[in-house]
Amino acid sequence: MNIKRVMIVGTMVVAMSFGGTAWARTVVLAAPVAKWSISSVDGSDALLAALKQRSDEELYEALYDGKSLKEIAEENGGDIESVINLQTAELQEQLDERLASGSISQQQYEAQRAELREIVAASVHTSFSV
Repeated sequence: MNIKRVMIVGTMVVAMSFGGTAWARTVVLAAPVAKWSISSVDGSDALLAALKQRSDEELYEALYDGKSLKEIAEENGGDIESVINLQTAELQEQLDERLASGSISQQQYEAQRAELREIVAASVHTSFSV
């Protein structure tokens, strides 16, 4: 698998998981770093529980420090398989919506669906240093 593709898709998975609906609002921040809020995203409590994180801020700080989701789960006794299952289910739902709306073909749907879990599983091992 192309590592560049894994990095790009992994970044998209993390962004969609933690802030997908937050981008619809206009926000002006004085802070040099924009913080994600996952409080309005369905399943955020399940994600925090799977990672054994107390708050979205704690999760954000761990990600900002360059830790991967797997490292966060391991440090706190979390369940990385639950994280993979949650992210895969969310992306599967988005794929279903894209197919239903006609924005992708059945062939594209099948191709993306076939590699979805593999990409998500690879992305939990990826850390992004700022």
